[in-house]
Amino acid sequence: MATNGLERKGAVVITGASTGIGRACALRLDRLGYQVFAGVRKEADGKALKKKARGSLMTVRMDVTDDAAISAAAEMVEKAVGDEGLMGLVNNAGIVMPGPLEFLPLDDLRKQLEVNVIGQVAVTQAFLPLLRKGSGRIVNIGSIGGRMATPFQGAYNASKFAMEALTDSLRLELKPWGIHVSIVEPGNIDTPIWQKGLGQADVLLEKMPAHGRALYDPAVDAVRQAAEKSAQGAIPPSAVAKAVVHALTAEKPKTRYVVGTSARIQAVVARLVPDGMKDWLVTREMGLSQNR
Repeated sequence: MATNGLERKGAVVITGASTGIGRACALRLDRLGYQVFAGVRKEADGKALKKKARGSLMTVRMDVTDDAAISAAAEMVEKAVGDEGLMGLVNNAGIVMPGPLEFLPLDDLRKQLEVNVIGQVAVTQAFLPLLRKGSGRIVNIGSIGGRMATPFQGAYNASKFAMEALTDSLRLELKPWGIHVSIVEPGNIDTPIWQKGLGQADVLLEKMPAHGRALYDPAVDAVRQAAEKSAQGAIPPSAVAKAVVHALTAEKPKTRYVVGTSARIQAVVARLVPDGMKDWLVTREMGLSQNR
């Protein structure tokens, strides 16, 4: 089948495609001639994405925490692809709920895990029948934060550590059907997710009791400054999209893709440096006091 002069190469579902990494993946695959089903939560985001597309990109309204929405999306995609099934699923949807674990509302922790972990499994379960039909692949968007945790990102790090384990289990479980599973581990990427996260941190600080702010205000300010500094060296989402395309199309895809210089450095530190030295390096890099 051809659309707008492009030979269709297979169908891919991408979650969290409104902005950042998901958007970059959707547009890159669309321009390469793949049939893209881009998951968005808002109609306006879908319209904005379609304006940038060159092929037959279709948007799908999908909240990964809404079982009914996921089922409806799977049914829509199934009608569109038929017996050809899917050649790929990119689990990208995610949020950041930052803050000191001592005062992080448990509802925020639940939301972090619901979106970044349970939602990924729910989407995968819904689309696996189509992936089997198409001998497709799964690409999970993780983070180098899934190998190395940092202060005040504990909830987010926990979700990404979990995705490492889920990816490994899925890869082994689905091997008999030839469904390869990869995880992409970016470092500092220029996406809106971190600005949203900082906004959440501000809200949390406002709700914290006075003694909590007295304990953590200086550290949170230091982390904010470190985040702003890191943002200056952030790489574009297109670098992640390139890795995703390789994971979906290469004859021999990798099981893990570490994206960005900062991520490669952190991967080495996480693997080789003892915890005590690693803690010192992290606190030093983030401008945190070694003692309080």
